Amino acid sequence: MSLWFLVAVPILAGALLAVAGRRADALAPVAGVLVAVAVLVMAAAAAVARPAVDAPLVAGVRAGLAVDGLSALMVVTVAVATLAVLVFAAGEAELRTARFVGFVLLFAGAMLVTVTATTLAVLLMAWEVMGAMSWALIAYHWREPDSVRAGHTAFLTTRLADLGLYVAAGAALAGGVGSLALADLPAAGGAWLHVATAGLVLAALGKSAQLPFSFWLSQAMRGPSPVSALLHSATMVAAGAYLLLRLIPLLGITGWAGPVVAWAGAATAVLLGLVAVGQSDLKQLLAASTCAQIGFMVLAAGVGGVAGGALQLVAHAATKSLLFLAAGAWLVALGTKQLGELRGAARRFPLVGVAFTVGAASLAGLPPLSLWVSKDAVLAAALEHGGVALYAAGLVAAVVSAVYSAKAVWYVWQPAPSAPAAVEGEPTGRVNAAMRLPLVVLAALAAALGLLPLLTTGSLAVAPGPKVWELVLSALLAVAAVAVTWRSAARIGAPRALGSWLGVESAAHAVFVRPTLALAHLLARFDDRVLDRSVEGAARATAAVARVLDRRGEPSVDGAVRAVATGAGRLGRLARRPQTGQIHQYYAQAAAVLAVLALFVIVVR
Repeated sequence: MSLWFLVAVPILAGALLAVAGRRADALAPVAGVLVAVAVLVMAAAAAVARPAVDAPLVAGVRAGLAVDGLSALMVVTVAVATLAVLVFAAGEAELRTARFVGFVLLFAGAMLVTVTATTLAVLLMAWEVMGAMSWALIAYHWREPDSVRAGHTAFLTTRLADLGLYVAAGAALAGGVGSLALADLPAAGGAWLHVATAGLVLAALGKSAQLPFSFWLSQAMRGPSPVSALLHSATMVAAGAYLLLRLIPLLGITGWAGPVVAWAGAATAVLLGLVAVGQSDLKQLLAASTCAQIGFMVLAAGVGGVAGGALQLVAHAATKSLLFLAAGAWLVALGTKQLGELRGAARRFPLVGVAFTVGAASLAGLPPLSLWVSKDAVLAAALEHGGVALYAAGLVAAVVSAVYSAKAVWYVWQPAPSAPAAVEGEPTGRVNAAMRLPLVVLAALAAALGLLPLLTTGSLAVAPGPKVWELVLSALLAVAAVAVTWRSAARIGAPRALGSWLGVESAAHAVFVRPTLALAHLLARFDDRVLDRSVEGAARATAAVARVLDRRGEPSVDGAVRAVATGAGRLGRLARRPQTGQIHQYYAQAAAVLAVLALFVIVVR
């Protein structure tokens, strides 16, 4: 089956559902799950067959898609995450709409194009669609001003960074890379190579919410929980890290890009991990932890650890999807996502509690779960290619991840408070089967994916693999951090700067987001009051001139036409007078005409 079907099916199905709107609401949940199952089957087949397609796009530029060792993991991971999210969303009444399911499928289709694109032109188009759909999903509750503002913040921030892709495309063309193939970008000549690399790094860091762009992910939590699970697992936030892993040869050839990317990832992993420790809202804690965990992938790309970064990406996708969906289940059932109000949540809903605990233990790096192995694979590459300082920073980030993971688990397993919980929405008091099924599957994946390095051979084998002492060291540190946190979780405090995401969000709103929105409103008013009124005024003036012409000009024109018609009629009558039908009269008329002509000739001569 052609690779085109893998990307076309979700895009076309999503577009049809989104356009159909409320008329398709009744069929949308089932149709979305069936399409997601079909996409998963095609993704698995593509991962085995490794197809590639290529077609002309514009003069000199090709549109190419291909599945190789790295993208094979990604297409399956994206398909699994999409299916889990749509199954879970079918259990929420407000998300059983054609609009929601259509947007999710469009988003998933754009992500599949992103991970299989072999040319920068195709990547740009998919990147744009993915950004637009993320805005629509975050602002899904469009009647709530906070949700709309969150969508604007995420969209504007990522759009600012996305300009780097356009810069990179222009620099590649100027540098002689006519095909815009990703594999050919290192061949860009002179300074254009560095410009193209800088643009790609900027776009990737912005999309993956790395410092200083991390704050947009905090605002994205205003969207529904399944949206958070989708964006934070294997799709939008992971897209930037995936792009960097794909472009490791380009990062290496510049000399400066690899270290910059590696330290950006390490700094985000440490600082946003501390931000996660300082959160009292479970979804905000998970959002900050996403930035931190993506930081490990970015670190891997900076040091050339493609295998460790890919393993981290896949393991994190299963783990974070699980955690966000569990948080969403509690939000629906209990009406809150505040840690203090979630005491006893795991005891009241034990299946959700156990699944959440498995995911949190994986996030903490406890052996033998997935992220224990994947983080150590990244740290091994950092030690070999980045040095002791980079390895130490990554190890600190791993310890911090154990702290915020243990903190979250401690709260949900504590006895329920005697006082009624303050709720943010109307609680349903139950978690239905549609919500429970994805949690069980994802918990199994979060636990078992740690064995992937032992079963993988070829291009994605973890090399250099972590040494035994590295595995033991990270395991001991994680266990110690969890134990200490469990004993003192109730007393863990954090500076205000950590709770407010290092203050970057406020600064960005003051410097960029609010001025941009203010300019947009100003331009909208200019459009309404100047351009719109000018057009309406011109239309009114034209209509007035037409009315004047109708009253005054039309009678004159009509009179002229009637006069011409009358004159023509008179001439016709005069022309008919000689036509008597008598031959002798025609002879006489001809003789008179000839006499006149003869006289004329004589006079002229």
